[in-house]
Amino acid sequence: MADSGQVGLPQDFSGTVRLFPLPNLVMFPHVVQSLHVFEPRYRELLEDALQHDQLITMALLQPGWEEEYERKPPVFPVACVGRVLTQTRLEDGRYNILLLGIQRACIISELPSQCSFRRAEVRLLEDRYPSSGASKRQTLRRELLRCFRQFLPKSVLGQQSIQHLFGDQLSLGVLTDIMCFTVQFDLPSKQQLLSEWHVESRAQKLLRLLRSKLGEQPQLAVQFPPDFSPN
Repeated sequence: MADSGQVGLPQDFSGTVRLFPLPNLVMFPHVVQSLHVFEPRYRELLEDALQHDQLITMALLQPGWEEEYERKPPVFPVACVGRVLTQTRLEDGRYNILLLGIQRACIISELPSQCSFRRAEVRLLEDRYPSSGASKRQTLRRELLRCFRQFLPKSVLGQQSIQHLFGDQLSLGVLTDIMCFTVQFDLPSKQQLLSEWHVESRAQKLLRLLRSKLGEQPQLAVQFPPDFSPN
């Protein structure tokens, strides 16, 4: 787990972000994603981030991106702001990095840029909880954990209980984000889950998806347990 005091957004965050659009990844807050950075424009993006605030915003390219990939194909409006935790520069100038998801953000507009990479103005999206409904959230949490344990390798369940893996200290919002990232859903479903910052609605959508996949062979998208941050 990462220290939330070291990995949050800077106090002077301006709302201007570097966009790293990809066609095959939906990033979520509270989890760590490894990335191999090799395109010159994204190496420039990373080097700029490392010189300043270490922030990179991951966005999913909309369908039809192939014909415009070298330009500015449209991205989905909700993205994830992340912070570079570690970086290794290879001899040929490529990088391997670990990126921690920090917070959802809505892209308001793209900005003119003199750099090779894209920049945008965003509005941060805080997890939203109803003023009442703690009992309902506890019920959702129990059912999510019950379904999710069926996706876990027996070796993981044999070592420790799922309740111990997640712990009661994790909020429902953090819990759903970890599950959304971990389970192998299709990209449109993952983007829909990322775009939902009303926590109970996100939990209900996630629960429906988990139940629908239980009729298939349950699969994880990443090794479990993944690295994640409780911030």
